[in-house]
Amino acid sequence: MTTVEAHLSARPQFSLWAWRKANVNKINIAIGTVAFGVISWLILQQMPPVYFRLDLTPLLTAPAMVQVHVAAAITAFSVGCILMAGVKGNTMHRVLGYGWVVAMATTAISSFLLFGPVGSHLSLIHALSAWTLIVLPMGIAAARGGNIKAHRQTMTGVFTGGMLIAGLFTFLPGRLMWDIFFTT
Repeated sequence: MTTVEAHLSARPQFSLWAWRKANVNKINIAIGTVAFGVISWLILQQMPPVYFRLDLTPLLTAPAMVQVHVAAAITAFSVGCILMAGVKGNTMHRVLGYGWVVAMATTAISSFLLFGPVGSHLSLIHALSAWTLIVLPMGIAAARGGNIKAHRQTMTGVFTGGMLIAGLFTFLPGRLMWDIFFTT
């Protein structure tokens, strides 16, 4: 075997499946952002000019369940950002992690008690809520069982789908976050 053949045989093979698995959250964020951008652009084409503002009146006058849902979502997002940026595996991570799980579960459960933008009870976003309620215990079980890689992937996926992608869609025209931050 020549040195060239030895070098080529020693090179690791590229696997699209392994790359996708390693980058699934980045892919989901990209797809969600593009979908949000296209939907927003299509809606905004039909509207008069839009301006930024901050008006908490829509939130303060909303039903109590909406306020609980928003408070839980803001808590889950804030704690999730801290957990993503912080040191993993220590006592603080565990305490914040359990708080994050409670906030995520509260956000997901309360979403089933809210009405969609067109008056319907359930929407496609509720599929993410259902998935969140299924996957959260799996992420906890993975950590408790010592499978930190599965725990990291599961919880990062829940944060990506439940907080970033679903949260982004709350800023579409006609939704509560739109009414808080934008006006025509």
